[in-house]
Amino acid sequence: MLPAEIEAAWDQLPGASVLPIPGGLINQTYRVERAGERWILQRLHTIYGPPLHDDIEAVTRHLAARGLATPLLVPTRAGALCALADDGRVWRVMTFIDGRTVHRVSRAAEAHAAGGLAARFHRAVADLPRELSFVRPEFHDTPAYLARLERALSGAPGHQAAALGEAILEAARALPALGGLPRRLIHGDLKISNVLFAPGADSDHALALCDLDSLARLSIPIELGDALRSWANPLGEDVEATRLDAGVVDAALTGYHAAAGDLIVPEEARALVPALATIALELAARFCTDAIEDRYFGWDPARFPSRSAHNRVRASGQLALGRAALEQRAALEAIVTRLWGGG
Repeated sequence: MLPAEIEAAWDQLPGASVLPIPGGLINQTYRVERAGERWILQRLHTIYGPPLHDDIEAVTRHLAARGLATPLLVPTRAGALCALADDGRVWRVMTFIDGRTVHRVSRAAEAHAAGGLAARFHRAVADLPRELSFVRPEFHDTPAYLARLERALSGAPGHQAAALGEAILEAARALPALGGLPRRLIHGDLKISNVLFAPGADSDHALALCDLDSLARLSIPIELGDALRSWANPLGEDVEATRLDAGVVDAALTGYHAAAGDLIVPEEARALVPALATIALELAARFCTDAIEDRYFGWDPARFPSRSAHNRVRASGQLALGRAALEQRAALEAIVTRLWGGG
């Protein structure tokens, strides 16, 4: 049941059917239906405050003006972009786009389409000069996440995640530096479940990007590294022994290159493969840290006995993915050279 103050905040909610949509790592998402109309309702994690919605409103209106499909914020009865529940949690309503969500890439054509959509997003927002109102602390600051893991390990000697954490820190020592790259407006969370595909299991048309909570001004290699560690992982985030599908990396980057044109410069292209390894190990560190601290990521109690257990599996999987990216670096960089040249 929705909090009464949230139900009363929007015209769309009273008398509506509200059904939870599973799968989110930190936000709770609901599908709202009433009189043949549909919307998306979300209760946000406590890290997100109302100023975030000024950014989402500016970016999504900018995307829509350039012809890209995008969920739009639905104002409250009072004209606000979100509402606060009595417990301080932020809620929002967004327009519904009829589409298909996937949690693992099942064929290269999906990755190609997702890559093309990511490029169209980047091109569309490239001329949006607005500074962001909300910036997540330490977002994609890999050294900061690794340092936090070190602190968590030092504060919990003998923890079940200790050996895993040390392995993540050791693998991260092989990462190249990614400094000095152009900072651009990025989506910030291009996991495959945030790419909405056209309805129908056989459709490979990517319609829209969802969940713009992680908007940031960072580098495109960081953006695409995060995308590829999700898209090219055929076994998903909930297994330990995963692998990296180079064919999906090829398809995704080919789709991105075809739609991006001359958007990215040579140093950005050269950083794409190192960024893939970096983001996989960064996420491994984040999952391992939460396995110790036990307070951030959502977890699946139907499959795992605790949040810590689920996050240990996630961390192991991302560590395997990061190692695979480093081991396959030469082959992956050959893909980049074929598309962007070796300059």
